[in-house]
Amino acid sequence: MATYVHLFNFTEQGLRNIKDTVKRAEALKKAASEVGANLKEIIWTQGQYDIVAIFEAPDEATANSFFLNVLKAGNLRSQTLRGFTAAEMEKILEKVA
Repeated sequence: MATYVHLFNFTEQGLRNIKDTVKRAEALKKAASEVGANLKEIIWTQGQYDIVAIFEAPDEATANSFFLNVLKAGNLRSQTLRGFTAAEMEKILEKVA
């Protein structure tokens, strides 16, 4: 499965509903498993981003559609980074001249 790192910031709506953030995170984990993905970790942070999430999905379409549905709720804005494991990086490096 491909790994994605999501960097989230709360919207005004998300801040108004901040007391539900842990409950929403648990619901996301369940929803991810229902589409064949895995929300491995959710960490609330201080600094530039409010939440960092590590997510695995079988393909880009699953990953993108899942998080578009998350963003539709209006509580978060996000930036997505494609992550690579050491094994995946080794395969990439084999192609470097």
